[in-house]
Amino acid sequence: MSEKLPYQTLLEGDLPLWVMRFVKATGRAINRYSMIRDGDTVLLSASGGKDSLALALALSLRKKWLPIDYELKAVMINWKEHPIPEEYREKLAVFFTDLGYTFHIFDEEQYPSSFGGEFNCYLCSRNRRRILFDWANKEGIVKIAMGHHLDDLVETSLMNLCFRGAFETMKPVQPFFNGKIQVIRPMIEIHERQIQRLSEKYDLPVIKPVCPHDQTNIRSQLKSIVKSLVRIDPLTREHIYKAHHFEESV
Repeated sequence: MSEKLPYQTLLEGDLPLWVMRFVKATGRAINRYSMIRDGDTVLLSASGGKDSLALALALSLRKKWLPIDYELKAVMINWKEHPIPEEYREKLAVFFTDLGYTFHIFDEEQYPSSFGGEFNCYLCSRNRRRILFDWANKEGIVKIAMGHHLDDLVETSLMNLCFRGAFETMKPVQPFFNGKIQVIRPMIEIHERQIQRLSEKYDLPVIKPVCPHDQTNIRSQLKSIVKSLVRIDPLTREHIYKAHHFEESV
């Protein structure tokens, strides 16, 4: 495998066409759903995985081209039970500083006593969201950006349809607490393979978050099913996305 390119070249303006298309596609979703406006503060939920780091890049690069300005902050939740190596704390801090973010790492318990010994994907997600929301509320931040992409939306749609009997999914803009917090998903129209390519070509400080269920949960099992559907119709993901009629609610 060839040596990865430094991500700093992207910040200096050396963007291949495929990277430019990725950033512009992210920007189209932002504009379509009015996710970010002039003067906003955007808090990025940074897991350390490829998705959140790709989104960090897109938001930073896009900001350089726009006549509007917005402030970028990022928070990473480091589970004490599965801590990231110290060297990655430093790499991530440098990465986000280079991109113009204010960056914080919070060391938190993945299995708090309130779980009563239980643990599953839902509880883990709820715990992470609670920490993010509490900090955003304390800082007066309304918009929290998450690195969910089109494949995530499709898998969530199938999970809810097949196992809950509801055709529901994550939304491009999702309000909580009567709009006091808004989760935005700028990469909601981006294929996961585009993000994977970015992480393979450039030296993003990707540190895969430890998840005890990442190879056995329902979402991971649905990935092969989605691939099978795409072999029948390459636009399967886009059809499922359009079926939710998000634009009608804008």
